[in-house]
Amino acid sequence: MVKSAIKVVTLTVFFMALIAALPVVPVFAAGGGGGGGGPPGEDQMRPSPATPAPDSKARHTNRRAKQKQPGKQSLFDDPAFALGYRAAYATIYDRNDYGAAIEQLKALGHDDFANVANLIGYSYRKLGDYRLSQIWYERALKSDPNHVLTWQYYGLWQIEQGNREQAQYHLSRIAAICGTDCEHYRSLAAALEQPPGTGLVY
Repeated sequence: MVKSAIKVVTLTVFFMALIAALPVVPVFAAGGGGGGGGPPGEDQMRPSPATPAPDSKARHTNRRAKQKQPGKQSLFDDPAFALGYRAAYATIYDRNDYGAAIEQLKALGHDDFANVANLIGYSYRKLGDYRLSQIWYERALKSDPNHVLTWQYYGLWQIEQGNREQAQYHLSRIAAICGTDCEHYRSLAAALEQPPGTGLVY
């Protein structure tokens, strides 16, 4: 019992230190009203509660707290995964090296994890490969239909493709997940308010 308590305290301290060390990037600067998987807040690095949750202040997460099922581990509980994810995240948001980030994310071996698939989709979008970007966004949503950051980034993808009605649908999905006051909703709504043909910088 004491050993279990010590393990829990040790893990808690480790993850709090990990979260505290994450860079905070403003939402609009991160690339699309939340960056593309980056920390528009820190939530972007965090999977939605429905998925194995890496960070729990969820940017990539929905705002509705769900209880973790007993015995279910988060990928972010694996220190190697957490470090690799953070490195890829920094490659995207600090260095804007999207090709290298794709390789780092794929090397994690969890392509179907919503946070990973979303960042791969974002990286392909930033490289201008909209076809592959779409595939990865859809893979992220298949993994976690409530992954709010993917709805946001995929909504930006829709706007860039001229699909404003689809982007409006994505906005409604975000509203259903985290409400109209969350940063993901506000970011995509702001992008939709821009006149068609306006070059997005997300």
